[in-house]
Amino acid sequence: MEQKGKLFIVGFGPGHFEHITARAKEALQESDMIIGYKTYVELIQGLIDDQEIVSTGMTEEVSRAQEAVKQAERGRKVAVISSGDAGVYGMAGLVFEVLIEKGWKEETGVAVEIIPGISAINSCASLLGAPVMHDACTISLSDHLTPWSLIEKRVEAAAQADFVIALYNPKSGRRTRQIVETQKILLKYRDPKTPVGLVKSAYRERQQVVITNLEEMLDHDIGMLTTVIIGNSSTFLYDGKMITPRGYQRKYTLNSEKQRLKPHQRLSREAEPWALSQEDETGESQTGNERKESTMAALLPPKSKTDANDSLELALEALGMVDKEERSAEKSFITAGQPIESIFELAVSPGVANKRFTPEQMITLAEVVGSNGSMEYTPNHQIVLRIPTTDPDMVTEKLHSAGFLLMPIGDVLTVKACDFCDGEKAESIPYAEELQERLGGMALPKEMNIGFNGCGMACYKAVMEDIGIVYRKGKFDLFLGAKPAGRTAHPAQPVAEGIEPDQLVDLVADIIEFYQEKGHPNERFYKFFKRVKEIKGFKHQEIVPKIKLEPAPCGE
Repeated sequence: MEQKGKLFIVGFGPGHFEHITARAKEALQESDMIIGYKTYVELIQGLIDDQEIVSTGMTEEVSRAQEAVKQAERGRKVAVISSGDAGVYGMAGLVFEVLIEKGWKEETGVAVEIIPGISAINSCASLLGAPVMHDACTISLSDHLTPWSLIEKRVEAAAQADFVIALYNPKSGRRTRQIVETQKILLKYRDPKTPVGLVKSAYRERQQVVITNLEEMLDHDIGMLTTVIIGNSSTFLYDGKMITPRGYQRKYTLNSEKQRLKPHQRLSREAEPWALSQEDETGESQTGNERKESTMAALLPPKSKTDANDSLELALEALGMVDKEERSAEKSFITAGQPIESIFELAVSPGVANKRFTPEQMITLAEVVGSNGSMEYTPNHQIVLRIPTTDPDMVTEKLHSAGFLLMPIGDVLTVKACDFCDGEKAESIPYAEELQERLGGMALPKEMNIGFNGCGMACYKAVMEDIGIVYRKGKFDLFLGAKPAGRTAHPAQPVAEGIEPDQLVDLVADIIEFYQEKGHPNERFYKFFKRVKEIKGFKHQEIVPKIKLEPAPCGE
């Protein structure tokens, strides 16, 4: 029985032995014959033993594929080599085309194994920094197998769509105009200062790395062994590296520098130049306390500026603004250097005790949120806003002017007060407002709520919050460690009664600061209380229902 041959289609990466995969080395050793472009054969010379070598020149890819298939059909094991990845402008596609022409079927024909390698876009990007962190495309400027008219369309589309672009085969001795035409197309849509990386012979002996910009890229040596990586509108240079952020839109909230870092938050303005400025009007950096004070300074809402007779007219105006869409008469494209639009997240409410929004406030919300943002009412008596904007200061200024109480969102402290019977039981409101001013928005291991009720009825369910405070007979009762949700939900433990009003805020602050210091990341307060067993003299008591329940999938 005639022995079947096998085709190894091998991508050996940039060229250095360290970057060739183990499977690629094995496949070369298993082969009887190695077929490839002569320069590539030279690069892997150290891995060749006594295999038969067939090396051909540039532009002879089709003949190499045909020869490889012919030899495999004769029962030989043939390695067809490509630099980078064989499936990216390599030999894999051509070999399959030849096989298909011959009626090849996987079950009955010669075996085919494609062995991946590191493509030029990846190897070159690693030398430049992190330029390919967002949507990217590769375009070969070689018109040997693809007409230039089609390549031109692809460059235009990629430039307009703001892809990071990796240009393969940008220029050769006879083919020089394509890179010039490509630059012209890109300059129609991108800033001349858009960062560009030129990498020649990545990870080879004659490696060259140049970082320039779109306007000046042609002033440098570019050839067939060069890969050109062109940044998108958000790509920037930092300490000699090209960096493309993971996305155009970033999420920020008030005082985000004080919150525990999450995937959408960064370490510092120096490390992420697109972050919200944390400088005051003098240009000097503020401390955390100074920022908190400046944020909380204008929180209490002013009295309504509108009469009841105007309410219907204002409400109708607000509804109209929600549907309003801003349209530009001219086509516009994102360019490098344009401020990056962020998703600014924050919570607003009419006040600590006030639960009534005025028509004017609803109009302001419609204006600042626009047609692209969102508003979400939450159980915390707040509306969470998510606003695409390049100017968060303008957003906060408008909201402050409308009398909103502004709060950060995330793992922060929220004061949830009742409405004090629509303000009729107002004796304890100053203490709720002092808690908000002193502690509201504080960064904590996990989101935390203080429930504050102005009478013994506790109709706003303060005892079902992490910390519950109930005003009764001129003094305060304190509750700690509720589990407000889940099948084993339970109220907070009553730990103190008759707390004097002038002692309340300091006591609560001590408890919260202890949790802030000792709590584990993402550890809810009721779990923290159970773990430490005692907080500021208040001892934990187990009050979980004495029934057996299957664990919830979420672990709660």
